[in-house]
Amino acid sequence: MQKAMKKYFPVFVLPTAIAFIVGNTVPFIMAFYLSFCSFTTVNDAKFIGFTNYVKVFTDSTFLHSMLFSALFTIVTVILINVFAFLIALALTSKIRGTTIFRTVFFMPNLIGGIVLGYIWQLLLNGILAHWQKTLTYSSAYGFWGLVILLCWQQIGYMMIIYIAGIQNISSEMLEAAQVDGANWHQRLFSIIIPSVRPSIIICVFLTLTNGFKLFDQNLALTGGEPSHGTEMVALNIYNTFYGSSADYRGVGQAKAVIFAIILAIIGFAQMKIQSERGEK
Repeated sequence: MQKAMKKYFPVFVLPTAIAFIVGNTVPFIMAFYLSFCSFTTVNDAKFIGFTNYVKVFTDSTFLHSMLFSALFTIVTVILINVFAFLIALALTSKIRGTTIFRTVFFMPNLIGGIVLGYIWQLLLNGILAHWQKTLTYSSAYGFWGLVILLCWQQIGYMMIIYIAGIQNISSEMLEAAQVDGANWHQRLFSIIIPSVRPSIIICVFLTLTNGFKLFDQNLALTGGEPSHGTEMVALNIYNTFYGSSADYRGVGQAKAVIFAIILAIIGFAQMKIQSERGEK
């Protein structure tokens, strides 16, 4: 069996490797080079050194979008994981209709971000209209509108991961703890939460990356208004590249490279934490 796997290993790996190189590695190398250039198209790129990166770090809208994205990510990571875990606890208890509830909570994750953005824009603007306000009246309204949207979309998905972790806990262990006199809070903090730590790590990093790289919901719900106040990093990069003059395409490319590096650091941090836990 192992000989057969070694023999046919290149056959199965090579197409994926080629697709990864063509679709990811080559474009990233080109993007990295273009971040040091002034260009309107790839064919007329002119190397200008670190000028684009200097413009990036002197761009107040980009620095604001970084801070806004960081705050948004912190809030959504906490809210999504807390509510997803509590719902997972409720749906793994002995209550009727858990399958229906799981389906209902998971369904928002199947709806596209642009569609969700416009749906919630109508809903929230309809509510705010009672006070003659809209989501773009101030950045605070837009911020909490984005938080509500992403929580509604992501909680169901994270709930499924937490349910899988909770269901892997030995029922005999929980019953033994209950027989020994452990109350619900003691079982929760001493058995359940430590046992689902791998699920917690996965969900935290998923919500971290999903929150930080949010784009389509941001575009549809607020469009970055008012005055770039609710503009997140991905939307800021898009507006710089396509909304500014052609001279700023290199700046947009530099922003994209910085953004990719940040996401890569988050990904490597997740792998390191998971590998260290696996060794233990």
